[in-house]
Amino acid sequence: MIAINQAESCVEIIRERGLRGEIEAAVVLGTGLGSLADALEDPLVIPYADLPGFPVGSISGHAGRLVIGTQEGTRVAYLQGRSHYYESGDPATMFTPLDTLHKLGVQIVVLTNSSGSCRADIAPGSLALITDHINFNGQNPLLGSGGDHGFVSMVDAYDPRLLRRFKHAASLTGTALHEAVYMWFSGPSFETAAEIRMARTLGADLVGMSTVPEVIIARRLGLRVGALSMVTNYATGVKGGHPTHGETKDMALKGSISLKRLVRTFLRTKEDVWSATTRPQS
Repeated sequence: MIAINQAESCVEIIRERGLRGEIEAAVVLGTGLGSLADALEDPLVIPYADLPGFPVGSISGHAGRLVIGTQEGTRVAYLQGRSHYYESGDPATMFTPLDTLHKLGVQIVVLTNSSGSCRADIAPGSLALITDHINFNGQNPLLGSGGDHGFVSMVDAYDPRLLRRFKHAASLTGTALHEAVYMWFSGPSFETAAEIRMARTLGADLVGMSTVPEVIIARRLGLRVGALSMVTNYATGVKGGHPTHGETKDMALKGSISLKRLVRTFLRTKEDVWSATTRPQS
């Protein structure tokens, strides 16, 4: 069901703390990836606890802060941490944060996560560009939205132009970037070997416990979505995979340098570099 939306109050607080103008892009940081918000120019830092409706989580690896500043010439907001479905049983817990960003002028949101690999050729430490997802959990953050607001098209849910920009950024930085379909499991327990075999059969390359509800909410708000995954482990049954939360945090930290470089290059590569006659490719 849709959570109580307190975005207007959050916008007022953020403006009172000193934000001027609009924000161009936002990045949601997954487990162990909070360092991507480092080195912003003139950062404005606000704890989630000061923003009504923002998640105050209990999961390690999530700082719980909104950090706004300039990076690579782009006004950007970083969300250091997210709320997961498994923490509350509510798939809409990220509605207020995303709507707050929307009301602050954000048009592009980049979602990052840590994931388990269902494929032997996507090894831990790899980066993957999410091109589509499977909502295996079955829950939807738009349940209870009322009227026609919940009938959101998921065609090109992962914006083809942003996919192209990320591929270009990967080329510029010499970053190996897999393309992958992500399957959302509820968590917090990791998947069984049988579930991973099923995931592969259904077409999933990666599995994880986040991101999909945020994509649905973002599309409901009219935001354009891109998503990157830091592959932190082999899923259960894949090359001896035995995933743990500690492994997820450790590998995310090790891989954050390449992810940081890719995101910064993406921000620097503005869309006006693309010819109007060039059709984006997914």
